[in-house]
Amino acid sequence: MAAPLSHTPVSPLRTVAVVGLGTMGTGITEALAAAGREVVGIDISEGQAAKCVAALEASTARAVQRGRLTEQERTALLARVRVSTDLTTAADADLVVEVVPESYEVKQQVFRELDAVVRPEAILATGTNALSVTRLAAESARPERVLGLHFFNPAPAMKLVEVVSSVLTAPGAVTAVTDLALDLGKEPVAVGDRPGFVADGLLFGYLNQAAAMYESKYASREDIDAAMRLGCGLPMGPLALLDLIGIDTARTVLEAMYAESQDRLHAPSPILKQLSEAGLTGRKAGRGFYTYDAPDSATVVPDALTPGGDGTAGGGRTVRSVGVAGSGTMASGIAEVFAKGGYDVVLAARSEEKAQAAKARIGKSLARSVDKGRMTAEAAAQTLERITPTGTYDDFADVDLALEAVAEDLEVKRQLFATLDKVCKPGAVLATTTSSLPVVACARATSRPQDVIGMHFFNPAPAMKLVEVVRTVLTADDVHATVREVCGTIRKHAVDCGDRAGFIVNALLFPYLNNAIKMVEEHYASLDDIDAAMKLGGGYPMGPFELLDVVGLDVSLAIEKVLHREFRDPGLAPAPLLEHLVAAGCLGRKTGRGFREYAKR
Repeated sequence: MAAPLSHTPVSPLRTVAVVGLGTMGTGITEALAAAGREVVGIDISEGQAAKCVAALEASTARAVQRGRLTEQERTALLARVRVSTDLTTAADADLVVEVVPESYEVKQQVFRELDAVVRPEAILATGTNALSVTRLAAESARPERVLGLHFFNPAPAMKLVEVVSSVLTAPGAVTAVTDLALDLGKEPVAVGDRPGFVADGLLFGYLNQAAAMYESKYASREDIDAAMRLGCGLPMGPLALLDLIGIDTARTVLEAMYAESQDRLHAPSPILKQLSEAGLTGRKAGRGFYTYDAPDSATVVPDALTPGGDGTAGGGRTVRSVGVAGSGTMASGIAEVFAKGGYDVVLAARSEEKAQAAKARIGKSLARSVDKGRMTAEAAAQTLERITPTGTYDDFADVDLALEAVAEDLEVKRQLFATLDKVCKPGAVLATTTSSLPVVACARATSRPQDVIGMHFFNPAPAMKLVEVVRTVLTADDVHATVREVCGTIRKHAVDCGDRAGFIVNALLFPYLNNAIKMVEEHYASLDDIDAAMKLGGGYPMGPFELLDVVGLDVSLAIEKVLHREFRDPGLAPAPLLEHLVAAGCLGRKTGRGFREYAKR
């Protein structure tokens, strides 16, 4: 469990040496000095040591400008830092944190030299996120004093610190370093020694799959990144994040993870090797998956792969009216979106009563928007007037676009598409909102498969900006163009992908969620620590177990099974714990119990 934030001990670790003054070492130095520690920064390069000092001066000057530090506090902070190129200056340190390059040879050399320098009671911490802490400790003269202290970049701002114990680590050393992390205002999470620990262990598998998805030309880099930002609320897309981390660094981490797990999901995608060996390592090189205006710049510039225009240049069919089939939350949300976009909407359910209830739900949603000042009462009334509820699909006879949002059951959907084929006029576009079923199977239930396409909205549809536009091998070009144009009209961001399980978002999201469950099954980390690690270390809006309980464990299991069946990868097999919880009826928030228990409404 993460140590409670109310626990505020005074750490005995008053003097800290930081070995390696790159971006991470400089950030750790600043975080330590800001918390009142005396810090010795050590780097074999005089130029790098000077660069560290300059970076600290610039960073603290910005803090003064923003009112986060006074000039006196800045002066005192800088006075607590001294830099050196001589490792013997670590002699008086209570703690040494090394953040030198990710190489056993380099790190072991540092540890051997430190053994001859530091006091016997000093703690030695490695900042590795990919190498074995146990192996590094075994090379030390005092392995019980060696542990992992994994900060996240930028170290002054990021709250998470993973405290990594090996089988050799003394509990007192763990306690001392945990207390220090709390003194720094961080949230320490205790983890065992395996590559990637918690946050990177989950993150890098996801990043690797995104790279493989791009490499297979399944979707563009822009669409993959937009899908994960807009579909999951992530601060960055996976390919942009790989460029930020460094593609060579990601490859090193994945190699270490694969060496231990032998899980194909961790086997580095070949494109990572190709980019690394070409020197295209991301932002630091000025080019990786994207091209940047200069090395170390965050500004993306157009290159040969940048799409031209917005993909909505015309060529589609005219759409004035839309039919939405279904009466649940998704169907009513989609009907609301189209009505707000100015379309006349026929909302069809299995009975007139269900359709009326769905329209009433939309009315309440619009009323909330009025209360929050997002639309006027007049606009809400006009929107609601555009929706016609009905208990028969026969009323879809004149719609230009028919969209189904019924149960996620292939046979149910195929029967509905057969009905739509009979009642909808020639030239009408037929769309499914499925999140996991083959769109082409719906298309083959009609006599016009060229008119069928996937439009995967995300819940809640009025709020979520993303729509995955799923072409089958039979979908006509003008049908694809039509749906792209419609997405623009209803102010949704469309991303293109092919007709395979999970499309973009679920294909990348659910293996990550499944791996989180496996961590708990293996007693490697707790639910709370894993959720904290991904929110604090990865910037995720929800931890994996929070998200699983919201989505529903039964829904999650169904998607996992579809992915496993499609890709035949043993690493995608649903975690047994997920299957056991579903079998026990523990489906998440909707049943009051999933991975956690919830108060009954």
